[in-house]
Order: sequence, then C-alpha cells, then structure tokens
Amino acid sequence: MAQPSRSSLRNPLLRPPQPPSLPKDAHRIIVKIGTNVLTAGGERLELEVMGGLVSQVAQVRQQGCEVILVSSGAIAAGRHELNLGSDKADLATRQMLAAVGQSRLMFAWDQLFRSHGITVAQTLLTRSDLSHRQSYLNARNTLLGLLELGIVPIVNENDVVAVDEIRETQFGDNDLLSALVGALVDADLLVILTDTAGVYTADPVADPGATLIRRIEREELTSARLAGGPSRSGRGRGGMATKVHAARLASDAGVAVVVADGRSPGTLSMLMAGEEVGTYVAPASSRLEARKRWVAGAAAPRGRVVVDDGAAAALCQRGSSLLPVGVVAVEGRFQRGDVIGVVDRSGSLLAQGIVNYGCTEVTTIKGQRSEQIGELLGYHYGDELIHRNNLALVGALGDEK
Repeated sequence: MAQPSRSSLRNPLLRPPQPPSLPKDAHRIIVKIGTNVLTAGGERLELEVMGGLVSQVAQVRQQGCEVILVSSGAIAAGRHELNLGSDKADLATRQMLAAVGQSRLMFAWDQLFRSHGITVAQTLLTRSDLSHRQSYLNARNTLLGLLELGIVPIVNENDVVAVDEIRETQFGDNDLLSALVGALVDADLLVILTDTAGVYTADPVADPGATLIRRIEREELTSARLAGGPSRSGRGRGGMATKVHAARLASDAGVAVVVADGRSPGTLSMLMAGEEVGTYVAPASSRLEARKRWVAGAAAPRGRVVVDDGAAAALCQRGSSLLPVGVVAVEGRFQRGDVIGVVDRSGSLLAQGIVNYGCTEVTTIKGQRSEQIGELLGYHYGDELIHRNNLALVGALGDEK
C-alpha cells in the first residue's frame, strides 16, 4: 500500500503543489455526508448505509489517500433515541437532540471503522472556531496531526452551542463547514455526498426536463442555470443551493469539488478510479495560487520584518523561505498566523507572508540559526519564519493579484 511520507504529512506545505486535474489525482480528501444519505431518507441512522460508506473510505485510504469525514446525523440520531416526532423543531429541542445524538452517531462511526482497523477521532467545530486566528491554527494543527497518525477525523458542527446551522441560515447541513475544513487543511478534493445525482439545470423533482451538469467552472457557479430544491425528505437542513455555495467557497480556496449521489453503492470508489460521477466543480486555482493571492492582495499586513541583503536575494532570486537568521529588525505588533511585510534595509517592500512566530518571538530569534529556535523559545513551530508557500513576492502574481 502506498503511504505518504511522514515529512509531507507533518507539514503539507512541504509537498509541491499538485492541484488535481481529475478527482483520482487527489491525495487529501474531505467527504461530507448529509443526513438524508445517512438515514436513507428515513427516521434513523441506517448502519448498512454507513457501513458501505466506511468500506469505501477504507478502500480510498488503501490507495494512500488521507480522508476527513464531515458527518451530519446527530440530530436525527437524537430524535430517534428519544422517539420525538419531526413536529418538534424549535431551536432548543434541536440543540437537545444534537446533544443526545452526537455520542450515538460517533459510536456508530467508531464501530464501523474499527471493523476495518481504522481509528477515528471526534472533532466538533463551530464557524467561529474557524473565524479566529488562534482557534483556526489550533484546529488545523489538530486535524493535520490526526492525519499524520493515520486517524480519520470525523467533523461535525457543534450544534449544542452553534445556532447558525440549526436556524436554517443560507448555509446548511454542514455544507459550509465542509468547504471551510477543505480550505483549513489544504485539501485537494471535497466530495459532497447528497441524495441527488449532482447539480442539475433545474430542480429534477419539479422539472422532468432538468439535466445533470457534469462539469462546472468556477465562474459558472453564480449562473442562473444552476438550480436545485431543498432536501427531499426535509430531514437535512440544506439544499442544492447550499451545496453550490459551498462549492464556490471551496473552489476559491483551490479545492476541487464533486457533488454526487451518496446513496449509490461505490460512488467514492468509482470517483477515485477516475470515473465520471456526479458534478465536478473545477478549482479556481491551485491551493498555492489561492493562498498567495490572498497573502499578496487581500490580507492587510499587521507588521513587518527587515531582512539583510542575503535574505533578500534568497527570497527574490531563489524563491526561498524566510529564515530567522536573515532578519535584522522587527516592526509592529503581530502574532503567529498574521500576514506581515518583508522589507529590505532601504525599506522597499519585497514580499508579504504568513508568519510562524509572533513579534516578541521574532525579536528573540532574529539573526539566529533555525536549529537554535527551540533552545531560545522553549518550543518550535518550524525552521522557517515564513515558509515559501506562504510567501508572495510583490508583483510576482501580476494581474492575478
């Protein structure tokens, strides 16, 4: 079985960017499974359906891929456990159902994956977790650490404290969360498994003439020809519109998307074999290009560092990472994960990048060799002050900025 190297798993930015032209080229995959798939349109979790999905995930992993599962179903599991009808749908009730059902959902996943010798880890997130810098980094590090250990993270919205999804906002049924997780971990592919064959030109339930769209380019995602109704059974909280919106967010982050029928046996396996399945949404750019465009133009720098002539040449001429040894001065107040500017001794802006250390830490380690970071700080976030994949040279992206 082909296995990714531990060094590439430890720091995905060390892997050369290879955006998939086809889903079969993907290495890191997010699989989002909606409630209507997990319940087969019924009132309870269907273990046979879940078992089939687990078998497919296990097969994908045997091909050397990493998989993160974004799973709905906690509220459905809680509703079945308490034997409450669907007429009870107020916010407080749904939060209570999520609290009851989450452990039962995870128990089912755990037992099914365990039969394949795979360990899973529960990861509950809220959208605010991915909106704040420190919690964003913590979530990213946790998920990447789990993948490095060969564990399948199972992500769900923390419905007990998060109300956005439950209140049926424009995002629904974990669709947005799956797109955000894809961007968070630099995924190659997001697979949204739903109860339709993909994205249609119209709602196929209401319009018999609706046709399945096999491929959508990023610029087409706002087209009026993309249509779809709400979830068929009404048990899921999303609809095709939420999936198109999630696809747009993922595409902007350089993540390819496939929307496909999760009820069909072997959907994941066929997809990873390169077969045409569902609707494929092409990424707007590679992950590296998307990140660098944001760093270069959309993100306002919080501070800057001054580098010596050697570091300036390494950055501009050789495309190197910025190491602490080349830094001579620190300006402004910034924290780990912020975007900062890189200037030469004359004050000319050379680049912008996402910094691995805060301003106080950089002041301590500037001018020092990377192997001294751990000794000086007592901890170590990496040898680079700014990794080359998180650094955009001024003007390097030209009109793409």
